[in-house]
Formats: sequence, structure tokens, C-alpha cells
Amino acid sequence: MKKIATIIAVIFFTSIGFSQNGAKIEFKAENNTIDYGTITKGKDNGVRVFEFTNTGTTPLIIYSVQSTASSTILSKQTDTILPGKSSKIEVKYNMAVGPIRKTITVESNAVNYDEGRVPLKIKGDVIAN
Repeated sequence: MKKIATIIAVIFFTSIGFSQNGAKIEFKAENNTIDYGTITKGKDNGVRVFEFTNTGTTPLIIYSVQSTASSTILSKQTDTILPGKSSKIEVKYNMAVGPIRKTITVESNAVNYDEGRVPLKIKGDVIAN
């Protein structure tokens, strides 16, 4: 009987450790990727928006948003995002002719991503006028 009680106690405490309480960030874009498709330089401003929601139980804090070369972060959430609330991150690609394959890294206190780091991707192709 002691062995069964011990096993049940271990399972109970282990399951508590695996439950993720805290801030969780969920992006609207499928696979956290925005596909520009094929766009013509000069006819598109290159601005896109990553929308997200805090689906966790505690406030979400965005510490930083960093982009690779050729893309700029136009706006990011600077206030705490309460559970159930949404916000957005605006990015702009510089519209250089050729393929678009860039990553934007969001650093936060989200528990549903390793160390709170979320990779966002933009892809597509820019053609000349």
C-alpha cells in the first residue's frame, strides 16, 4: 500500500511540474510566418503585422524584438499584455529585389517557448517594376 501511495504522490507532483502556468504567447500567423507572396517593388510598402494574444494566466512582457538585416521593426508592444488581451508587432521589409527569407526574434517571459524566444519569419519574392 505504501508503494502505491508513493507512486501516486510522485505522479501527482510530476504532473504539477509539467503544467505551464504563466504568460503564453500565441501568434495569429500560421507557423509564426507571414508570406508576402510575389510582390512588385514600388507597389508595396513592405509593412506587415504579426498579431498575438496572451493565452496564459499571467501578464506577458515583451523584452525585445530583433530583426535580421533588410527588415525593420516599426512598432512593438511596450506595455504588459494581460491574459486574454492581444497586441501586434509591425515589421517592414526594405523591398530589395529577390527572395525574402528573414527572421524576427521576440524575447519575452512566455513559458510556451524555450527561454521565451519566439522566431517569427517573413518570406516571399520581390520583383522589379
